[in-house]
Amino acid sequence: MTAENHDAPRHFKQAEFVAARRSMLQEPHIAPLTIYVERLRAEHPDWEFQDFDPMDGGVEADMLFLLEKPGPMTSLNAKRKGSGFISRNNDDSTAEALFTFMKQAGIDRKRVVLWNVIPGWNGTIKIKPDERRAGVEELAHLLKLLPKLRTVVLVGRQAGKAAKFMQSMNVKIFTSAHPSPKVRNMNRAMWDLIPRQWAEAGLS
Repeated sequence: MTAENHDAPRHFKQAEFVAARRSMLQEPHIAPLTIYVERLRAEHPDWEFQDFDPMDGGVEADMLFLLEKPGPMTSLNAKRKGSGFISRNNDDSTAEALFTFMKQAGIDRKRVVLWNVIPGWNGTIKIKPDERRAGVEELAHLLKLLPKLRTVVLVGRQAGKAAKFMQSMNVKIFTSAHPSPKVRNMNRAMWDLIPRQWAEAGLS
């Protein structure tokens, strides 16, 4: 199975692709992030924490795309079983748009690591203020594992609330709308701007 076979929108609807990706979790570029997720699971057993995608840059990444909160198609325990990964290859419309916009922006996925300001799934897409505050505080631990990080893209309004924290770090900060169907339906102009904003971040 080649890398190209792995890299298509909604590929995680096929269990064999998820299994292949899971077999990569101990590769050197992703293993420190796998350990990080295992620590989150041990500290917060009531939440579900997804793995970083090994097809992305891992600890070699120079760009962090910080989204809002994992959705149900990342969950291994949802009624419609998801992948267990934060990935552009997930079988949902937001991940499909993320995949497409990254291609349009011309950003090599090996430059990127994807994560969420609320790092876990607790059965609901709702976000409480205390969850967001805790998520922002947790980012300090993640950033220590990304020594080559130069650029952070805050994707969506909830992720944008991490801007003050990110300003204390030595990174360039960009913002965009969230690539969700809700944004597409409610504010198409913001949606259409996303690939251009990401491309600008990619040139930083």
